[in-house]
Amino acid sequence: MLHTFPPLLRGIIASCLLALNTLFWCWPLFALALLKVILPFAPIQRALRFAMHWIAESWIAVNSFWMRLVQPIEWDVQGLEKLDLTHSWLVTSNHQSWVDILALQYQFNRRLPFLKFFLKKELIWVPVIGLCWWALEFPFMKRYSKAYLAKHPEKQGQDLATTRKACERYKTNPVSVFNFLEGTRFTQEKHDQQNAPFKYLLKPKAGGIAFVLDAMGEQLQGLVNVTLYYPQGKPGLWDLLSGQIKRIVMRIDSTPIPEQFIGQSYDQNLTYRAEFQNWVNQLWQEKDQQLAQLERAEQAHRHQ
Repeated sequence: MLHTFPPLLRGIIASCLLALNTLFWCWPLFALALLKVILPFAPIQRALRFAMHWIAESWIAVNSFWMRLVQPIEWDVQGLEKLDLTHSWLVTSNHQSWVDILALQYQFNRRLPFLKFFLKKELIWVPVIGLCWWALEFPFMKRYSKAYLAKHPEKQGQDLATTRKACERYKTNPVSVFNFLEGTRFTQEKHDQQNAPFKYLLKPKAGGIAFVLDAMGEQLQGLVNVTLYYPQGKPGLWDLLSGQIKRIVMRIDSTPIPEQFIGQSYDQNLTYRAEFQNWVNQLWQEKDQQLAQLERAEQAHRHQ
């Protein structure tokens, strides 16, 4: 309905709907989070987590509604049929924009267990939504430089401890643990600085998902490896809000996690660390080739 409005008006309306949606659902979420702190009993905690996930999924459903309202996006998605809600999954994707998160939530909501993202610790201070992420037990990670760790060796392994603590809580309910392997959004400047061996991707950082496999590998059904491609070019959040994204391509590959990578120590076992990084690099090499194929197919489609 709103797709006939000017983009500026669509963007304002969608922004208001997003804000109102967030404010509506945050209060029952905070109330249940408080109950979870007051009532530390396993059956109650499990029930409260289920209810909190339902609230988060309802928030996503409303977001999906206004996304359809401002612009009926043409979705080209393959691989959803392999997913289910009854198991826990490790999920990753290439990362180009804030739109990635809303696109992933749009397609995976109530098809996979609720996505829990690894977040930078500073994001906890984002108004309202930062508290929502905390209430939903998203793992907040603080990255330290090598120089800082050399001066403060006691901080070594703190990310692993944070991941293990989060994953312990995830054992009571099915969950999808999400990690952008690149660690940051792709830009040509970052790509050039890294001298990355890929055309469309930054170098993958294996540590985050290795820690998850160390903490809860036997609980995971497999790896959901997502490739996101935007035929119109990398969009910004305003492009989504104002209904200017017409098509999104998503390829979903769900594969078993190699048994030799489950329950290993990424920090301590250097041989395993090298083998695991090679595996991740191979996944990224295949993803880079897939993005090249998608770009060629799009160019051929335009010239028809």
